[in-house]
Amino acid sequence: MKILIIEDEILAANRLKSLLNEYDPAFDILDSIDSVKGAIRWFSTHESPDLVFMDIQLGDGLSFEIFDYCQIMCPIVFTTAYDQYAIQAFKVNSIDYLLKPFDKGDIQKAFDKLIKIRGENTFNPAVKSAGIEQAIKLLGERYKTRFIVKIGEHIHSVQIKDVLFFLSQEKATFMQTGQGKRFIIDYSLEQVTEMLDPADFFRINRKYLIHIDAIRDIVSYSNSRLKIQLSNCDDNDVIVSRDKVQAFKQWLDR
Repeated sequence: MKILIIEDEILAANRLKSLLNEYDPAFDILDSIDSVKGAIRWFSTHESPDLVFMDIQLGDGLSFEIFDYCQIMCPIVFTTAYDQYAIQAFKVNSIDYLLKPFDKGDIQKAFDKLIKIRGENTFNPAVKSAGIEQAIKLLGERYKTRFIVKIGEHIHSVQIKDVLFFLSQEKATFMQTGQGKRFIIDYSLEQVTEMLDPADFFRINRKYLIHIDAIRDIVSYSNSRLKIQLSNCDDNDVIVSRDKVQAFKQWLDR
């Protein structure tokens, strides 16, 4: 079996190789890639492997970005230290989601799932549905309810119910509250999007993730886009990206 590893931590990659070799010394480890860009280059110049072990958080972004540029048809086992990406992982052709640190027993279970899926001969909707159900069970239908913020030498906890929107600006992520306070947080906007309940928050563009209650007004804008006026926001050009307009309207109409 030809296996590709996508993992940016050298120690984690080496441990995974050791576990795979222990499971079956005949495995052919094709390569170990440490970045989103590197993975995109690899898939564009090589034939598909039989299986990919893919870390989610890489040095230059989330591995989900790889799927925006590459058509990956082989099964994938995602590996991560965080459980908030589980549902997103099972929306692509993932067969398992291993939380670090994992061991030989977890590797065994992953291959048991691969054997079962191969017996069904396809990634059919029922398999993907079962995977998403597994992800929901893993998450316990939990979403983040508060964020820790630092104010000088003091640390405070801010409830999600008090947050109007998140803003990515100058390589930092800010959280705006209904009380008019803005805090910097230690997560990327992509990470925050996966942590929060999608019934309440929507990523309207590269810069903004907004709460439904933050919207004061919506008007039609050029090129079939929408302009939004947000509470406690001085930005007069908060625009819903054209490719997100339809999904945004559906989100409003739930």
